[in-house]
Amino acid sequence: MMYWLQQLQIKRWEFCNNQPRSFVEDDTDFPPPVNEAELDNAKTEHEFLPPVKTPTDVVGIEADPLRAPQQPSVALQNISLKHPWIEIQNKVHSLCGSRWNKRDNGGVSGFERIQDDLENVADEEHLQAEVGDTVTAELQKDTRMTLKAALVRKNKKTNSSFHRFVEGTGEEKASLQHQVLVLAEEIKSQKELVKLLHKALEAAQQEKRESCRYLATAKEEDRLELVRHKVRQIAELNKQVEVLEMERKELEQGVALKEEHIRELKVHVQVLMDKNQAKQQVILKLTEQLARDMPDSVGEADAIATETLYKQQEEIEHLKDDLEAYKTQNQFLNSEIHQVTKIWSTVAQREKTLLMKCARLQAHNCQIESKYLMILRKLQGLPDLASEHVEMLKGLIQEALQWDVKEEAVIPIQLSPINQYDDYGFVTVPECDAADWKLLAKIQALEIKSSNLLNHEGMERPLFDRWNNLGELTPSSELKSLLRCGVPAEHRQRVWRWIVSRRVQHIHSPGHYQNLLKKCEVAEHPASRQIELDLPRTLTNNRHFMSPASPLLPKLRRVLLAFSWQNPTIGYCQGLNRLAAIALLVLEEEENAFWCLVHITENLMPPDYYSNTLIGSQVDQRVFKDFLLEKLPRLTAHLEQHRIDLGLVTFNWFLVIFVDSLVSDILFRVWDAFLYEGTKVIFRYALAIFKYNEEAILRIQDSLEIYQYFRCFTKTICDGRKLMNIAFSDMNPFPMKVLQNRRSVYRLKLESEMTELEQIKAQYAKKQAEHADSNPNGAVSEDEEEM
Repeated sequence: MMYWLQQLQIKRWEFCNNQPRSFVEDDTDFPPPVNEAELDNAKTEHEFLPPVKTPTDVVGIEADPLRAPQQPSVALQNISLKHPWIEIQNKVHSLCGSRWNKRDNGGVSGFERIQDDLENVADEEHLQAEVGDTVTAELQKDTRMTLKAALVRKNKKTNSSFHRFVEGTGEEKASLQHQVLVLAEEIKSQKELVKLLHKALEAAQQEKRESCRYLATAKEEDRLELVRHKVRQIAELNKQVEVLEMERKELEQGVALKEEHIRELKVHVQVLMDKNQAKQQVILKLTEQLARDMPDSVGEADAIATETLYKQQEEIEHLKDDLEAYKTQNQFLNSEIHQVTKIWSTVAQREKTLLMKCARLQAHNCQIESKYLMILRKLQGLPDLASEHVEMLKGLIQEALQWDVKEEAVIPIQLSPINQYDDYGFVTVPECDAADWKLLAKIQALEIKSSNLLNHEGMERPLFDRWNNLGELTPSSELKSLLRCGVPAEHRQRVWRWIVSRRVQHIHSPGHYQNLLKKCEVAEHPASRQIELDLPRTLTNNRHFMSPASPLLPKLRRVLLAFSWQNPTIGYCQGLNRLAAIALLVLEEEENAFWCLVHITENLMPPDYYSNTLIGSQVDQRVFKDFLLEKLPRLTAHLEQHRIDLGLVTFNWFLVIFVDSLVSDILFRVWDAFLYEGTKVIFRYALAIFKYNEEAILRIQDSLEIYQYFRCFTKTICDGRKLMNIAFSDMNPFPMKVLQNRRSVYRLKLESEMTELEQIKAQYAKKQAEHADSNPNGAVSEDEEEM
């Protein structure tokens, strides 16, 4: 059967390709020209079905005597599997008949003749018996070659009739396009039909294989098993049919509901249409009535509109005149404002210039006064001065000390007034009892005033702008340079908090400070008595600690007590009160001041710096002497010549980081850099202080005068920028590694010295004990010995 169908398809294509030219040319359905790409597409379109498998048992004449297998219980719809060739022939006949029925009578008769030839060919091919796998492949190849040849001939016939197609009218072109669309739909339906036939063929082939298998089975049990298998398949198919039937019923019910809903919607739409029609009729009646009443009201409305329009035009003309007047007045006022602005800017510039000139003159006057007072002080120190000159000098000094701010009231503008206290409460001009110290305080005040007048606007303003534009704080070289120049007062609290929190975050925990305070309330620390003694002696030159009722004193007490419990190895050491007081002045909150003190003692300073033996402080004094010898050899030689012990001066600098030694403005600059960089800042500024006053120290040739000068020479330093440049520029290089190595060397030496001293003390104590044992009655006087 399959072989016969394949041969039938081949003969059909051969017949279509060999039909007479006149039959094709008489057809009015001209296909469009076909190029090579379309040819390939057509080839692929006809190969969309897989080849039919050639039967491996018997075909042709040998298969003719065999009986056809039984019809399966469930077959494909509208296709008979018992006689599939008859169904296929009928389908092809009906398809070709529907296709050629549109042609003329000559075409119909030709098609009948072609159909007869196809049946004869099919009968002849049915008698052939040669089959095999190679025959199927050759048949498929011949089919593709035949399709290609047919398309080429169709392309040639289309090209030959192309001129007649071009010369046709527009109606013919439209008719041809319509026929092309019809043919396209027909081709689509043919493809669907071929797919359906292919499925029927595969089903028939499967049924035949099953039937052959059933007939080839020798045992009854095997046949019975096959029948049972078929019965099970039939039962499953019946179940599927029942399920599909139930689904069909549900769908029918759904369709009925939808139809009912559609009917309701139609009724609703009809009601709406009736309403709409009624409304339209009402609108038409109202329109007719309005048209009848319109002529009378139109005249009145036109008159009113004309009068209103005339009034509006008059108002518009008046408004235009007012607008032009305002424009003229505005131009005049703008010119006046421009001239006034120019005059104001000129006056402001002149005022600024005069203020700067006045500031320079005032600073120059302060410098002259300071130099005058210095000369008086030097003349006062001359030994061989006549008595009348001494009295005259005392009078001049007394007169200079009595200069009051009232004399400055002659100047109506106070350019840069020096307040009694600075931003953090430190006294700007200290009070002294001795006339000599009063003179030095006056000189210092004049120097501070001169420095502020010259540097505040010219050099400090760019620094403020850089701090304002800094934004979020991150470790960087720019931040390091800004800290060395000093932090403005409005930014210092934020910067110190950031530095401290960044360095103590590994030991900081919420509620830790409050727990320490509770511990202080429960038990009294041994160092609490010493803390109470040192509180009144803390920053006596600051107004926040002068009075016993100051609110900062209780905060300072709690900070020191909490630290004594935080670090038992240190507990409390004299000097910690001043460190905590500085932290309180800047950070304000006592917990932040507590962590700042922890940061200084545990992160920045070496171990044992504030212990009972002060080993770390003593080591730094020896290291500082080495650096002073390297950086300032002339000054070191001069001090050694007069047997000056620098430790008496510098020990307190290192222990409390220049608190009570430098003026407040320079002190906070030192702390800004110290909290960020560490102890090397102390060494830098200590060397810078001696460098700043080196020439003045070298001029003093008496050791007592040198000690007296060291008591107050740090207070005479007023130019913080110059001191900073000396510390971080003139003292370079200053590697931290060298500092640490020298600390290690001197620590070993100092520890060995202390060990040797302890041994000497032990030996002395032992001798004293032996001497006491040898003289049980106690010491004997000289009178008793003579007796």
